Amino acid sequence: MAELVVVGFHNPTDADRVLTELTRLQKEYLIELEDAVVAIRSQDGTVRIKQSVNLVSLGATTGGLRGALWGSLIGLLFLNPLAGFAIGGAVGVGSGALSGSMIDYGINDGFIRSIGETLKPETSALFLLIRKSQPEKVLAELAGFKGHVIRSSLSPEQEAKLQAALTRAHSPSPSEGVEAVGTMAAQPT
Repeated sequence: MAELVVVGFHNPTDADRVLTELTRLQKEYLIELEDAVVAIRSQDGTVRIKQSVNLVSLGATTGGLRGALWGSLIGLLFLNPLAGFAIGGAVGVGSGALSGSMIDYGINDGFIRSIGETLKPETSALFLLIRKSQPEKVLAELAGFKGHVIRSSLSPEQEAKLQAALTRAHSPSPSEGVEAVGTMAAQPT
């Protein structure tokens, strides 16, 4: 079963940076993500959502391959497999792209928008649907990022460990002349 984790960050770029790092960790088999989405609230209050999986292109690709395969097989019946390949591929690409644009895969877009609306301007949030992970190694790799857990389906102990790791990140001391950043508004879990 996948675990949902939503982490808020105090600037609009950290969620993207953490997702890039998690993608690297996924290539090293330290974490397996089912879905990941970045929500960024701009200065004017609009929420921009960046999906990690482009369903339109994924649907077009798989639809094109399936259409070409079936078109070739049907084309063999009419002694013209190349025409069947071309026509089947074109129909598959179109239908796959259309179905990809209509599917909501992974994390619900309405949920993402509702949490995104609670963010302060010039902040971001990272929504993760995690299949498997090696928590100790992943948390060690993400030690440089400061954020806070907004929502999660983790156990209380796991959520506390994640929050502790996000809090331990380097935070500027008042002697460095940087104002402390306020916390983002979040709905209770």
